[in-house]
Amino acid sequence: MADFGASWLGWDVSRGRATPQRNIPGLDDITMTPRKYGFHVTLKPPFGLADGQDLQALKATVSDLATGLAPATGGELALTALAGFLALAPQGDMHAVRRVAEDCVRELDRFRAPASRAEVARRHKVGLTTAQEALLAQWGYPYVMEEFRFHMTLTTRLPQGDLAVWSTTVRRHLPDLPGLFVLDQIALCGEWADGRFEVIHRYKLTG
Repeated sequence: MADFGASWLGWDVSRGRATPQRNIPGLDDITMTPRKYGFHVTLKPPFGLADGQDLQALKATVSDLATGLAPATGGELALTALAGFLALAPQGDMHAVRRVAEDCVRELDRFRAPASRAEVARRHKVGLTTAQEALLAQWGYPYVMEEFRFHMTLTTRLPQGDLAVWSTTVRRHLPDLPGLFVLDQIALCGEWADGRFEVIHRYKLTG
């Protein structure tokens, strides 16, 4: 799946480098936004380091966290339309996967610098629910905990009329998807000055 994601988006987040993108008309345009993040799932939303924290302490804490977390399984991966963009998301019972995400949010939050006023204002503009407003205030992001949706983004937000066309195109290029999705590791990623993401280190879940 990682090789597919890198060639679809044109960015290999594991190696931190551009990679040749599939020769599909229009693909460059519809992957412009997710390209800089690479093919990934956000468990703990991006954050700047809080005052008094550093990367070494963060890496040690993520390592300890992974040691205490058990691998989680979800249902079959499927192509899904979410708020106008296409993504791969597991179907079925996601309680175990959600547990991993919630622990990442909670246990790493002391490393997070508070969201800026501009960031908070930008989030408010999209029209959050009361529950999402509360999550934004507590965790700096509105789509965590009970609002979390595990997904691997493949496109930018598409016009409604383009969703069916691009869904067909994605399915034509997808590799065989696993019948059972397994989350058995987490990764700590860093952000380049230009906004692109790169994996710093991967940690196996061994709890």
